[in-house]
Amino acid sequence: MNLHITKSKNAESFYIAKSYTKANGKTSSVIVRKLGTLNQLIVEHGPTRDDVLAWAKNEVKLETEKYKKDQQTKAVQITFHSDHKLDYGQQVLYRGGYLFPQTFYYRLKLDNICRKLRDKYKFKYDINAILSDLIYARILEPASKRSSYKTASEFLEKPSYQLHDIYRALDVLGNECDFIQSEVYKNSHLLGKRNDTILYYDCTNYFFEIEQEDGDRKYGKGKEHRPNPIIQMGMFMDGDGIPLAFSLFPGNANEQTSLKPLEGKVLQDFGCTKFIYCSDAGLGSEAIKKINHAGERAFIVTQSIKKLNKDDKKWALDKTGFKRVSDDMPVELSEIPEDDNGLYYKDEPYTPHTLHQRLIVTYSPKFARYQKTIRDLQVERAKKMLQSGNIKKERRNPNDPARFIGKTAVTEDGEAADIRHYLDTDKIEDEALYDGMYAVTTDLLDDDVKDILKVSEGRWEIEECFRIMKTDFEARPVFVHADARIRAHFLICFLSLVIYRYLEKDLGQDFTCEMILDKLKSMNFADIQDQGFIPLYTRDRLTDSLHKICGFDTDFKFITKSQMKTIQKKSKGRE
Repeated sequence: MNLHITKSKNAESFYIAKSYTKANGKTSSVIVRKLGTLNQLIVEHGPTRDDVLAWAKNEVKLETEKYKKDQQTKAVQITFHSDHKLDYGQQVLYRGGYLFPQTFYYRLKLDNICRKLRDKYKFKYDINAILSDLIYARILEPASKRSSYKTASEFLEKPSYQLHDIYRALDVLGNECDFIQSEVYKNSHLLGKRNDTILYYDCTNYFFEIEQEDGDRKYGKGKEHRPNPIIQMGMFMDGDGIPLAFSLFPGNANEQTSLKPLEGKVLQDFGCTKFIYCSDAGLGSEAIKKINHAGERAFIVTQSIKKLNKDDKKWALDKTGFKRVSDDMPVELSEIPEDDNGLYYKDEPYTPHTLHQRLIVTYSPKFARYQKTIRDLQVERAKKMLQSGNIKKERRNPNDPARFIGKTAVTEDGEAADIRHYLDTDKIEDEALYDGMYAVTTDLLDDDVKDILKVSEGRWEIEECFRIMKTDFEARPVFVHADARIRAHFLICFLSLVIYRYLEKDLGQDFTCEMILDKLKSMNFADIQDQGFIPLYTRDRLTDSLHKICGFDTDFKFITKSQMKTIQKKSKGRE
């Protein structure tokens, strides 16, 4: 609705008009209500023309609200003919699940970041539409860039670009990868205070469908043990499970060398200078600890008990000297009940080289029972291997049951040595010593053990981030080849993860990743004779929560075209 004012020789008249699109695509307007002439209105709503104008604008606002309300409750009559066939090439099904990640895309102001890139490079294509569609497609239907373009063509809002524009945009996105990450971090504070006083760091790798090394794609120790070149990724995550930054490095490089450059970027570009660095033992060398012992930083790093020196290992495995974490009461582990579910610890000063630290060892009876159950099953499988004689050790699998099978050379009556296998009970007893045990080292010498352990326990979330990126968003295998486009591919996966984690966080802890992604993928709509849409998904508690956190509703029995356009605007933060 809008205000129309017409002037004639003798009068100035005020109207409320409504714009609409005709069948031929042209726009027109119709008078909804005549408010009166200026001379008539000034008597009641004066004394000046400005007063009349203010009143008239308010009437337009009220009329608009009334129209919207009427539209929501308006009965729509549509006629179907059983003898009419579908039109050729007519799209009937539309994907609508992208509207929810779209809400967080715009809350992170990624459209503003794209505007800065457009102003810098002066290209003609819409990089905001390209980046957003690639992210939504990665969440809903992860595939190649060509397939993502096809997926985007099924969205309620069609792509405003061509397929070749995507590949041009990938070069820009790859070259501006660091800039985009730093801008997203700055904008993320608009969604609330970031818990960046704790930063978790971990590395993973991704394989390529190629046979020869090329650039940073090198042969290395891949997580999937595939004979393909890989590239490695290091990633920081904050204390709330939201990814912070990532970097890529060659597949044959030591992952410990990846930390320093990325942490330098976090310190300089992001302005994060005071935080606790938390990682597993593989990324907790003495050099890395020293990096994070400087300034206002600290570290909490897991420690392999098996790799401790002889004296420290003996102390760690000694079942005396423990305290209960909940109340600090001294406890003898040999005296706790078998079904106990508590958590116990002991700590001591620890200086393996030159850096003074604190070694904290914990014991969980519940975890010990779990480890024993798993090992007992593996021992049974080892016994079956011995009985069948089919013994094949998997060197790459640390949980291979064949590790409990030993072998010895036996010589009888001067004959050649015969290799015989046996169940290695010493190996079994040695592993049992570590059941339920866990250790961390830290330079927080005076902090409460309970707080330190709580921070360390959060490491599972960064592993979950990598799992989502690899499994749910199918970040590998990687099909692009140019270095800039490889960076762009992982940037898209990273941004998809950031957006998903914010959506997941706002939903609370009530829904699993599988539930959320399956629901988003199912939220499709049928176009009913070009009059509007009918939702094709099942309304439930999850859909109600999605609508609540995003500020719009799509669960009406029928949604008019104009209502759907309003929903699309709301998903972009535009009323």
